[in-house]
Amino acid sequence: MRTSSLLATTAVLGCSLAATTRRPKANSKSAQPSYDDSDNPLPLVIWHGLGDDADSEGLAEIAKLADDIAPGIFVHIINPTPDGSDDRTSTFIGNVTHQVQIVCDQLAKNRVLSTAPAIDAIGFSQGGQFLRGYVERCNFPRVRNLITFGSQHNGITEFKQCGALDYICKAAMALLRFNVWSTFVQNRLVPAQYYRPVEDSDYALYLDGSNYLADINNERDKKNETYKENLVRLDNFVMYLFENDTVAIPKETSWFGEVQVNGRHTPLEERKMYKEDWLGLKTLDRKGALSFRTIKGDHMHIPEHVFKDVMTEFLGPFNKTAVSVDGFESEEL
Repeated sequence: MRTSSLLATTAVLGCSLAATTRRPKANSKSAQPSYDDSDNPLPLVIWHGLGDDADSEGLAEIAKLADDIAPGIFVHIINPTPDGSDDRTSTFIGNVTHQVQIVCDQLAKNRVLSTAPAIDAIGFSQGGQFLRGYVERCNFPRVRNLITFGSQHNGITEFKQCGALDYICKAAMALLRFNVWSTFVQNRLVPAQYYRPVEDSDYALYLDGSNYLADINNERDKKNETYKENLVRLDNFVMYLFENDTVAIPKETSWFGEVQVNGRHTPLEERKMYKEDWLGLKTLDRKGALSFRTIKGDHMHIPEHVFKDVMTEFLGPFNKTAVSVDGFESEEL
């Protein structure tokens, strides 16, 4: 299976896969998994990236691959629209805080997910920081393993250009004619809600105006202790960075790296948010639950063997202990 058939990559910011594809057997009304059986895998929840829709062929293939690795797995692919309609537009235009709350409500009401002892979660590009927001703000059902690919955990410093014929993207980016920190833009343009400026002079504007990222990164003076409490409950937080990423700028954002005015990149371990443990990342690291991994290539160019390896390592029964699979390129702090 070619990588291109797994991922429908695009040339706009943070694109990844798609949303709410369902495996008929796993998500049918007649399917009610029992987790009393130690061989029954925990459900998998996936959140797609910018520019994708609910019926992605790539997502269907990934769901099938998950079932090959963990037979019988229940796969739920998130669609953050209230009525389950085509959600491609909502990846560009919408209020991320509202979308995360919709997903919190959806997962809590899902009769399979809500009755499982935990779930595993994979976030592609912007879906990764949105899933992290779910963990911090709600976390019912609880996420056991959170795996993110090219996610903008520390935001972006640049907006990528839209494709020539991508009119939804162009309409969304037209909002940037307004002040990026205005309530109008922050309530409507999805990428603006995880934009984080380089210039120190703009940081106060970011803290005051950011609708999403400044909050879930606990950057404001008043810290939300619930965010930390929920995140440290993860068994594993695995973050993949693309070595040649030209879409998520800077690429180090996938590991919570920060870019300075002089162009220097500050790794997470040197940042105040780590040293003071605003989110619990230091706690996760100390218990061996924080993993930094790389993939050669551009944004969302994920080899099939990486999918197979990460699913083999982290998907499975509730009492499973993750076992490393040969072939990973990992980096520790």
